[in-house]
Amino acid sequence: MNRRTRKIAVAWGVLLFAFLMTIPPLELVAQAAMPPAAVMGSSLVGIWTLTAADNLLPDGTRVHAYGEDPRGILVFGADGRYTVQIFRSDRAKFSSGDKAHGTPEEYRNATVAISCHFGRYSVDPAKGTITFHIERASFPNWDGATQTRPFTLEGDDLSWRVPATPDGSVPISAWRRAR
Repeated sequence: MNRRTRKIAVAWGVLLFAFLMTIPPLELVAQAAMPPAAVMGSSLVGIWTLTAADNLLPDGTRVHAYGEDPRGILVFGADGRYTVQIFRSDRAKFSSGDKAHGTPEEYRNATVAISCHFGRYSVDPAKGTITFHIERASFPNWDGATQTRPFTLEGDDLSWRVPATPDGSVPISAWRRAR
């Protein structure tokens, strides 16, 4: 690249940067079209951190589904969008150091060590339910699914139960509002 070409490229870059700086952030544009937070369940809007991800077994015992110290984040937006991410804290690393070159066992463990999904949500305060309209999930069978879960909210503590799995266990997620 010669000196003249380099100067032209820099000039175009400066012009592009100046143009982009005049555009309002997309978040502000999106917020202008959002319904009021109260419509979407304003008591849930915000960022939450995972405190427990357990399974309640048919005999009443509770076991850790994602290990002793699972990690996760939940975000409910005022615009009706959400993301849920739950991870085992003791996930094993791939021996190759490359996610495209794992062993079958490494891929299996990586898959069962997470539960993530995102999409839109709605709240029915009268029924005490959250409905997740899942766009994508780490478990592909949930892509495009709609799932409704009973929830409880006590102060800054939120929890919900997932419908029973085929073995009769009930997954429970517990969250605390991030401060």
